[in-house]
Amino acid sequence: MFESKAGVLFIAGIGFFALAFLSNVVVPVLMFRDQPERTAEADVNDRTLYQFEELSKRYPESFRAAFKGTTTEDCAEALRLGRQIYVGEGCWHCHSQFVRPVSNESRRYGPVSETWEYQNELQRPVMFGTRRVGPDLSREGGRHGNDWHAVHFFRPKTVVSDSPMPEYPWLFDGAPDKPNRRGLALITYVQWLGSWLDSYPYYEELESIKSEGY
Repeated sequence: MFESKAGVLFIAGIGFFALAFLSNVVVPVLMFRDQPERTAEADVNDRTLYQFEELSKRYPESFRAAFKGTTTEDCAEALRLGRQIYVGEGCWHCHSQFVRPVSNESRRYGPVSETWEYQNELQRPVMFGTRRVGPDLSREGGRHGNDWHAVHFFRPKTVVSDSPMPEYPWLFDGAPDKPNRRGLALITYVQWLGSWLDSYPYYEELESIKSEGY
């Protein structure tokens, strides 16, 4: 068998599989096993807090019913819940969270993803994804306002006429201007994505606010 063409291809296939497993699984595990995983609280930054506080001002009644305040701890709570909803609603089926270094992806989605960005509890498990029915969301934060996201989750075609995305009315108490706790949390999580980069769209505005004592 091993002297035939089929046998050679069989052995080669096993060899390539073993090499791929070694390089893509074993080596990364050994390289990063001692690196600490950041908590949600550690990953709350000024940009995320700005968006979180903006939600509290835009939807005051809904926000008061959902969260105690706008502290780092409150925001971390929203991020954890938002991540759970993102996974539970299957958002990762149509949206990847990994900007690849090929095909000029950085021109569409922002800087190529780096390993350190995934060393936190909000990126576990990592949702690299393979399908892009919708755009990659690694750099989604700050690209749209909170009100845009609220309408988009409530009725996607209102803001993107040809969107294949389903509606999520259960994230609201009847209308897009009444997001419930789950809706507010999901918006917070989406606005957090990419907020750690200087390329975050609101970077200059937020830095100005910060310098004024925000």
